Amino acid sequence: MQKIKITIADRVYPLSVTEGQEAFLRNSAKQIEQMMKHYEQNYAVQDKQDVLAMCALQLALQLRQKESKTTETSEEIEKKLRTIDNLLSEMM
Repeated sequence: MQKIKITIADRVYPLSVTEGQEAFLRNSAKQIEQMMKHYEQNYAVQDKQDVLAMCALQLALQLRQKESKTTETSEEIEKKLRTIDNLLSEMM
């Protein structure tokens, strides 16, 4: 474990992470900072907490959309595999 410091919304957060997590966390913090800057520039939002809430909502929405696509894709694959299995069963 290594100790790093991540800055989000002008606050520093000390974290203990593994080597594999550091790059991911730094990229995630950078993404959040970019989102915050976007909201601050394009909307009349001054309070950092409101901006962070908007970022959290946006990221949660993106996660749910990806989960939904993954579920749909898994269901499609499962359906195709059942069809193949039925065809193979009929051939035997």
